[in-house]
Amino acid sequence: MSHAILDLVQQVMSSPWLYLAIFALAVLDGFFPIVPAETSVITAGVFAASGGGQPNLALIIVVAAIGAFAGDHISYLIGRKAGGRLRERKAFVWARGALEERGGLVLVVARYIPGGRTATTLTMGAVRHPLRSFTFFDAIAASSWAVYSALIGFFGGMAFENDPIKGLLLGLGIALTVTFVVEAVRFVRKRRAVTQPSAERLPQDTSI
Repeated sequence: MSHAILDLVQQVMSSPWLYLAIFALAVLDGFFPIVPAETSVITAGVFAASGGGQPNLALIIVVAAIGAFAGDHISYLIGRKAGGRLRERKAFVWARGALEERGGLVLVVARYIPGGRTATTLTMGAVRHPLRSFTFFDAIAASSWAVYSALIGFFGGMAFENDPIKGLLLGLGIALTVTFVVEAVRFVRKRRAVTQPSAERLPQDTSI
């Protein structure tokens, strides 16, 4: 049964329709984050390493990057139209604060935070962040994400060239680990930001 499933997946991965599927998933993931775009790119990367050049790694990266770029711009336009209905929600309050602190660079960071990318792109539209700046930073974010996801899968596939399933599991494991580390660092920094002002408000000892 497992061999039959693996053969089916390999057939899909060698089909030219794969690139259209990756593009569509990357677009949808821009404003509908439940869509498994990153998983599809990692999977394609695994089979690019173990499938004799099919699918093509460079084409996977290009298609995924263009799809992510387009999806993020759709999300930006949705945020621009929705405006005030988004501004007081918790995720968007975070995104607005991060945007004020880091500017357009937050778009690059948010792409690796679960749910952070969509909240950030919608918020940047809602607060009418300049489109030129959004486009510049989003090009960096989409490209780096596509390279990161495809290469994780590719090197996982190289590590288990004769067993793509193990390569896929390794790739997904690395991606989850990176996400966990990013979230942990963000949590620690948030805790420090909360405790430092509290410490500064403590009364000073004026006794001699």
